[in-house]
Amino acid sequence: MNNKLKIDKKLVGSCRRSAMRIAADVQEFIDRHSTVAIERTVCRLLGVDGVNDIDIPFPNVVVESMSENGILEYGAADFFARVYLHTGLSAQETAEQISKSSFDFDSLPEFSKAEKTVYLEDIAKISLKRIQEQRNKRNGYIKEYGGKSGPLLYIIVATGDIREDVTQAVAAAKQGADVIAVIRTTGQSLLDYVPFGETREGFGGTYATQENFRIMRKALDEAGKSLDRYICLCNYCSGLCMPEIAVMGAFERLDMMLNDALYGILFRNINMKRTLVDQNFSRTINAYAGVIINTGEDNYLTTSDAFEEAHTVLASQFINEQFAVLAGLKKSQIGLGHAFEMSPGLKNSFVYELAQAQMTREIFPESPLKYMPPTKHKTGDIFMANIQDALFNMITILTGQKIHLLGMPTEAIHTPFMSDRALSIENARYIFSAMEDLGGELIFKRDGIMANRAGEVLQKAHELLGRIDERGLFESLSDGIFAGIKRKEDEGRGLDGVFEKSGDYLNPFYDNMISELRGGID
Repeated sequence: MNNKLKIDKKLVGSCRRSAMRIAADVQEFIDRHSTVAIERTVCRLLGVDGVNDIDIPFPNVVVESMSENGILEYGAADFFARVYLHTGLSAQETAEQISKSSFDFDSLPEFSKAEKTVYLEDIAKISLKRIQEQRNKRNGYIKEYGGKSGPLLYIIVATGDIREDVTQAVAAAKQGADVIAVIRTTGQSLLDYVPFGETREGFGGTYATQENFRIMRKALDEAGKSLDRYICLCNYCSGLCMPEIAVMGAFERLDMMLNDALYGILFRNINMKRTLVDQNFSRTINAYAGVIINTGEDNYLTTSDAFEEAHTVLASQFINEQFAVLAGLKKSQIGLGHAFEMSPGLKNSFVYELAQAQMTREIFPESPLKYMPPTKHKTGDIFMANIQDALFNMITILTGQKIHLLGMPTEAIHTPFMSDRALSIENARYIFSAMEDLGGELIFKRDGIMANRAGEVLQKAHELLGRIDERGLFESLSDGIFAGIKRKEDEGRGLDGVFEKSGDYLNPFYDNMISELRGGID
């Protein structure tokens, strides 16, 4: 992409430095705290799984009991190490005893940190090896089939029934889709537990469970084998269970995960302290598993004007990039989100959208950008919708977007039929082929509409980042700085699940993952 828009590189550098300071300030809070979701994740990494006789997940049983007994601040890893050293019980056996109210917390002795560390390091290797094997398996498939150089065609399935999702996902893969995203059932992000097992009833989507992940991954692997290409699987680990769902995705070899605390704060009213702490561990897990995260800046434009508030998207992308880097993600794993959402009635809307996409690609050249289709201004007119999607497809191929979420002609009418997806895939593939090298042939007028637009958006983003840097992210979110939505620091769902860590707190999984990531694992 070079620097076709003649973007001010010094200004970009200044934006990044502001974003670094903003993220680092929050990271200090993150490093001092943990959450019930993180401790449940540690339980799962230590081998705790399943539900009790009244369908409460065992990780929830353990963490709630630890909280009631006043030992949560030391972490689930510390607790299970002490239990094993005292009784020889595995984490799963311990969880089952706790569920039956037959575990004596008062009789649990203390052990030295060295003794606990030896046990935890040995047991941690089992789960980390499981994740490594899945990462290696993905790399092996990609090496065997070859990776795709152009945009990845991304479609969604959302029937509520995982078996029906499989039928639709396999059909989409055969039609040419590269990424299958299984939309979660409405409201799952607000559940402070993860449902268990295969599910066949959901509303507006399908429950994200480890078994559902396994079922879909198996189906896509079989489809990929017959098609001689790797089909990526995407799901959501945003919400109150970010790290738990991240580790389930790591165990079952998901390839992309929607992972963005800012989205949860703004659009699901999840407490900012809770979800930013959860996000850090979940992104470290994603990084270790080789997962590409997708961020949700595109959603800002559903409540804000896409022309007037474009700079808020860019500012958020800068911040999200820095949070991701701190968590151990490579730039090649940071799928920053943006969208084609300007009103069709705006004169030169395509020109502005092209400038915005080109600017984003030039500022984040290593990131596999996630480009979202027009939805806000679709009315049910399928012919107009098809034209809007065609323009969106053109910008993707002209500017080198990577994760291309296909627009549907029936947007605003119903959940897409398989035939709707086929039409969308056909539209995109035709345009991508017909215009494959056109982007490399184009130059941008130095003082033209697009160069000036990019400069204006960057300047406004720089000013906004400066204000956030001055006030801090927590206060800025309280002011409604993104999407026009105000959220208070001590309000929202999940705050009661945040706690300050003891000086003796243990989490060997985070420590080992972040150490390997900073050492440069493949």
